[in-house]
Amino acid sequence: MPIAAIAKTGLTTGNNIVSALPSSFEKLPIPEPSTILDADGKTIATFYQQNRQPVKLDDISPNMRKAIISVEDERFYEHKGIDPKGIARAVVGNLTSSSRSGASTLTQQYVNNLLVNNQVLTGSEESTVSGQKDYADKIRELKYAVAIEKEMSKDEILEGYLNLVLLSGREYGVQAAAQRFYSVDAKDLNLQQSAMLAGMVQLPNVYNPINNPERSIDRRNKVLGNMYRTGAITKKEYDQAVKSDLELDPSISPSGCTAAKENAYFCDYVTNLILADDTYGKTKEDRENLLYRGGLTVKTTLNSKLNKKAAKDAAKAIDPDAKSNTDIYSSIVSVEPGTGKILTMAQNTTYGPEIKNSGKNTYYNFAVPRALGGAGGFQGGSTMKPYTTLGWLAEGNRMYEKINAKKQHFTAGNKWKASCLPGGTTYTADWTPKNASPGFYRSMTVDTGLYWSINTATVQEAYKTDLCTIADYTKKLGLLDHGAKGGPAPISPANPSFILGAAEITPLSQAAAFAAFANKGEYCEPRAITGVSDKDGNEYKVKKETCSQQVDPTYIADLNGTLQKIATKRVSKGRVDGPIAGKTGTNDYATSTWFVGYTTGISTAAWVGRLEGKAATEKNEMHGAMINDEKAPWMVDSSTYAAPLWVDFMEEAVHEYERNSFGSAAASRLHQSRRKKRIPSPTRMRRTMTRKSRRTIPSRRKNPPRSLTPATLAGETTTAMETETATETAISPTTSP
Repeated sequence: MPIAAIAKTGLTTGNNIVSALPSSFEKLPIPEPSTILDADGKTIATFYQQNRQPVKLDDISPNMRKAIISVEDERFYEHKGIDPKGIARAVVGNLTSSSRSGASTLTQQYVNNLLVNNQVLTGSEESTVSGQKDYADKIRELKYAVAIEKEMSKDEILEGYLNLVLLSGREYGVQAAAQRFYSVDAKDLNLQQSAMLAGMVQLPNVYNPINNPERSIDRRNKVLGNMYRTGAITKKEYDQAVKSDLELDPSISPSGCTAAKENAYFCDYVTNLILADDTYGKTKEDRENLLYRGGLTVKTTLNSKLNKKAAKDAAKAIDPDAKSNTDIYSSIVSVEPGTGKILTMAQNTTYGPEIKNSGKNTYYNFAVPRALGGAGGFQGGSTMKPYTTLGWLAEGNRMYEKINAKKQHFTAGNKWKASCLPGGTTYTADWTPKNASPGFYRSMTVDTGLYWSINTATVQEAYKTDLCTIADYTKKLGLLDHGAKGGPAPISPANPSFILGAAEITPLSQAAAFAAFANKGEYCEPRAITGVSDKDGNEYKVKKETCSQQVDPTYIADLNGTLQKIATKRVSKGRVDGPIAGKTGTNDYATSTWFVGYTTGISTAAWVGRLEGKAATEKNEMHGAMINDEKAPWMVDSSTYAAPLWVDFMEEAVHEYERNSFGSAAASRLHQSRRKKRIPSPTRMRRTMTRKSRRTIPSRRKNPPRSLTPATLAGETTTAMETETATETAISPTTSP
């Protein structure tokens, strides 16, 4: 058959197909990476399925523009979307040979890439990938190419193509490719770099310069030859370019939180917030697609500079490289009082899959709930005692009032007031609360009991208080028991053990709750995201600052009077500039140790403990365990690791935020009561108790592992400080009499 007849037959068939096609098609959004930014606008992480960084044509090197036109469509600025000479040559070649050749113009290639993008976004099984297209596909391209040429200028088409085309792996568009292979912007590509990238369009994997440098150079030089032949470059420019090496300077732009380094756990928390929020899509799949394709800009509250220090200090407290630390971890998280902004969120591990017999890597974020990537919370120990004191104060009592903290025994069926429960009471099983040191089974003020964290004192406070009042404060300040049956729930007053820290709480929730102590009783829900917008500037609704007055400021002033002394005299010892306040905490067997402290500008929870062995049992105890590749003291508590971690971090952190006065305790009640009732001061009581405890109890530590030992923290003997260990495991589930 004559060539003219072959061409005519092909065109006749094409006309029938063309008449059945719509004149245009819907151009769905082009996938773009999403970025998460810190509070200063610095990128924390990037998320993408296609790494694409769209740029304007003016921001693409003229060398790159000339190179792609020379090798892919040298008559680009002459045709109307279709190159008749190329089509005739391709029709004849494809009909007379078993192989297929194409004559697609840049406009047609642009159309094809748009169609492929549509198929990916809609989940269509139809394929328009080169080598898999039939005549109907090609003719559809022709018609759409003509239509696009009527809608867009040549420069707009060229810009769209150079931002859309696949160049390597998951790198799409010249900006991402320029960064990947040369670590430069598209506008700075030189001649030989541009020719190399233009040559990759045909077969990105085959001509990858990292994997196949010889093929890449050969392909690059052919592109340079085309550029010289078409007059895009001079003979001198050609000669110099073909003699050059590849001169690669590759860089990687990983997708996801792994690349966020010390910010990875905050990044993971933010992504989980997005994936759990139907604001960003009806289904989780919809939200994932938006995150990885929607070009979102997510602004957050993170102080990344401070978070870098937090991660460093966490690793200093518990060395992730120590062979002994297979199940010993540290976490530190900070919240801003008055706003709820999460300022830091770091831990001693690397974000990634766990390594057998190593505690170095994990995806678990120890600071947050399990539903948001967390580990499910940890027993709060004595950090829960301030809530009992709030209940005590709310029922009209005072810090200077005496309670009998003697050794006590509660028989099975002993009644405790709990007005919110059926019958207005709850009951305990057989229970004998204990202190870590025997020298404190005596009468003392509530202030003294809280200062020295005396279990029997807290129990007596709670016994004289409605347990529902205490539990209600934990609820008002955002605490949940993550160990409750059926999932996280408000802390129940049914079992009095909660007053000594039996509930499993998260470090983030405790940092936010104590931030209310720093802000005169105003509680602000933790907040990580301040703004979300897409590539077109459309804003998504984000959680606003949610703050409310939950505790009477008078009670907070009284409470801070004691907590300030704990942080200043027992913990900081002059290292952290004040005013500061806080509370120590250790559960049974020290599987969970804490210090939660604050200024008026930043509230920080430091936690050190076990994950797999977090249950408070003897086999999991940290007392005398191998930690940081050395034997820990025989009595581990808050002061051993958690409090030093808090001090190391806050020593610098407090200077970035306000440090105002907490206000004086209401009407100086404590001092007035001492004069009226001749109650000895806490300092005098400490000296008296220390002298007695020295006579009866031997020293507990020979080689304290850190500079901030209990003795140095308290300014007294070790035995005088270690009275905070909770005795919640001594309580059986609530039983009826």
